[in-house]
Amino acid sequence: MSARELRASLSLASIFGLRLFGMFVILPVFALYAQALPGWNLTLVGFALGAYGLTQACLQVPFGWASDRLGRKPMMVTGLTVFATGSFICAVAQSPWAVILGRTIQGAGAISGVALATAADLTRPSQRTKAMAIIGSTIGLAFAASFIAAPFLERTIGVPGIFALTGGFALAAVSIVAFVVPAPPAPRREDARVGFLALLRDPALARLNAGIFGLHAILMATFVVVPLALVHAGLPATAHWHAYLGAVGSGFLLMLPFVAVRRIARHERAVFLGAIAVLAAGVGVLGASHERLPQLVAGRVIFFAAFKVREAKLPALVSRSAPPSAKGAASGLYSSVQFLGTFVGGAAGGAIAQHFGAAALLGCCVALALAWLAVAWPMAEPAARDPEPHEPQATNP
Repeated sequence: MSARELRASLSLASIFGLRLFGMFVILPVFALYAQALPGWNLTLVGFALGAYGLTQACLQVPFGWASDRLGRKPMMVTGLTVFATGSFICAVAQSPWAVILGRTIQGAGAISGVALATAADLTRPSQRTKAMAIIGSTIGLAFAASFIAAPFLERTIGVPGIFALTGGFALAAVSIVAFVVPAPPAPRREDARVGFLALLRDPALARLNAGIFGLHAILMATFVVVPLALVHAGLPATAHWHAYLGAVGSGFLLMLPFVAVRRIARHERAVFLGAIAVLAAGVGVLGASHERLPQLVAGRVIFFAAFKVREAKLPALVSRSAPPSAKGAASGLYSSVQFLGTFVGGAAGGAIAQHFGAAALLGCCVALALAWLAVAWPMAEPAARDPEPHEPQATNP
């Protein structure tokens, strides 16, 4: 990677990390926090967790479309500012519906697709998987750090303080966009010619979009029931970070060969399909655990290993499969579907868990993973559509 490509990758990764740390850190503690307050039930907990994903799903495509025409940086600054506003509303909310409103506004800062398109703009196709792996690894580190920090933050500043901290991190990310991220190429109206329907009909993109929907629906659904299962298995909430650290750390180590070892990583289709099968197996172990701690931890390790392989590879595959003139729109569509999965997983997961129990919810998650495997099975080895550009000049930041 050139110095400019490395700077772009690291700065964009830091934006993802700051933003997603705040989103992840709430997951292990929110259900337990809300259950102790009047007016909450599992359905509202699931809806609050998933409401963020609903507005993300609705606005990722408009943000991506606007970034193809107005520029990447202005749209990232706008989205991060909106996200910070929603975080501060959650911090002062006094009722379930006020928290849901704040989470909805958080989701209106829909910049994931824009940031991924920016990474594609600032890297050559031969280096893009590395850039996406840096971003994906940072997301993984934010995931692990948030789960370790969540119990300590909950005890010291409380869940409202965590929401306020999330808003502060978003404002810090605005500064990184303004002063650290290299300037992407200026948008040209004549380049943005690929229609939205064409992106929807593209078979390769459709399979990837179906995958990210399933992945995040399953992730969010498990967080409706797993924290409670850990408590029932004898692990107090203050010690959950031990289980999450072991699961996320082990999953990260198991993921590394499939991303970092070239001989393995080049077999994209086999790794892709294998990770889906492993994901289904991990959820199956969770469902069969009957609230036994060793099985819960083992299921989480298997789940996170597969999850991190998917998180590292899916964005790179989308950028390679998208038409060069519509990377912002394609990345926005991908992120929309991702957060639609977050909303469906949280809202439907809460309702299913409340009315049918945790085992039924995890069984639905296994079925969803197997349906994803069937949809992905016809995929071919992916190839980039855009030509290899010349080396970006490090002297032009």
